[in-house]
Amino acid sequence: MDWRFLRANPAHAIALSGGLGLVPVAPGTFGALAGLAIGWGLQAVPLAAAIILLMLLGAVGVWACDVTARSAGVHDHQSIVIDETWAMAAVAALSPPGPVWLVIGFVAFRAFDIAKPWPVNWIDTHVEGGFGIMADDGAAAVLAVALIQLAARSGWVPV
Repeated sequence: MDWRFLRANPAHAIALSGGLGLVPVAPGTFGALAGLAIGWGLQAVPLAAAIILLMLLGAVGVWACDVTARSAGVHDHQSIVIDETWAMAAVAALSPPGPVWLVIGFVAFRAFDIAKPWPVNWIDTHVEGGFGIMADDGAAAVLAVALIQLAARSGWVPV
């Protein structure tokens, strides 16, 4: 994939998170960094509004991933990073406020996304199309949020 591919269809631009998917090294990490910024911004809006916005972004992401994967002829090309952007936005939006929690959320999400423990690995190998591309990252986000909430509710305070 290249800039010409990105500009060929609005779905491609969305799926590649505006071009972050074209970064030659660790494009998923760069996509997740964009999501970190989006999620941090979503912390400023009411939770219900943040969840609605995340659901809308998720739906657009499913469509964009489906169109882009079919155009590229590859199910989940490494340049498709809207899934990381969206999932990390959810992790950040649902984390306790504070920069340390955002960093912990980022590290936890990337660890779950890369290591792909169950159910992330099952979704990655069994769910097709744009929904499958988005869903495995959604599962990694759920695991990251669960870890953060467990830590926060148990009284652990990051230094």
